[in-house]
Amino acid sequence: MSIYNSIVEGAKQKRKRLALLIDPDKFKSTSSLKNGIEAGVDFIFVGGSLLTEKSLQHCVEIIKKSTDIPVVLFPGSTDQIDPHADGILFLSLISGRNPDNLIGKHVVSAPILKKTSLEIIPTGYMLIDGGSHTTVSYMSNTQPIPYNKSDIAVCTAMAGEMLGLKLIYLDTGSGALKHISTNMIKEVKKNITIPLVIGGGIRTPENAYNLCTAGADMLVIGTVAEQSPELINEIVSAVHQSSDYLASLK
Repeated sequence: MSIYNSIVEGAKQKRKRLALLIDPDKFKSTSSLKNGIEAGVDFIFVGGSLLTEKSLQHCVEIIKKSTDIPVVLFPGSTDQIDPHADGILFLSLISGRNPDNLIGKHVVSAPILKKTSLEIIPTGYMLIDGGSHTTVSYMSNTQPIPYNKSDIAVCTAMAGEMLGLKLIYLDTGSGALKHISTNMIKEVKKNITIPLVIGGGIRTPENAYNLCTAGADMLVIGTVAEQSPELINEIVSAVHQSSDYLASLK
């Protein structure tokens, strides 16, 4: 089964998924990777808003040697492509108005991707204000959607689906002070039929549980895994518990 189809099937069955996000520049220790593998994360995302050490290929190589868990590129720029990964989120920053991040960089990377066997997943990426300035906001030269403006997020997500994007990814960015509000997740989920991915500011198992029961189909954790890798197992358990709870409501 393809990566995307497994995400869709999970969403249909309300089986929540968790992706571990690894920034290649911060991949100094394999403890978060080891803990993620042992805890049973569903996917490993690799990438960052700004990579300075040309470490992507080495990072992907280590992960692929360590596990069969699908490795999905989460690129911050056109040079973050490695054909040895399993897939790539083809991100269009639909919350911003910077044409480079809506289509410009895609035109540059398309002929490169065409020559690979990567599974390409068109993704509507939406940056939400998480209470602090983030690298992704600065590097993309875009304003995030205000934290309490669920109506803007809903309309943007609907437009992304109507344009043919296959995933909607709401993110407050690495190191954000707050995660996406449960109200915004509920409203967006009610108005789209494609899977909803949530990232940024997820620091506790309670956060994970609440976001999943609000409507997130997949969570992405990064900073907490780097700072407190021992929490990964608890967060995975919380995600599974949310799936059990939702299944009991049927």
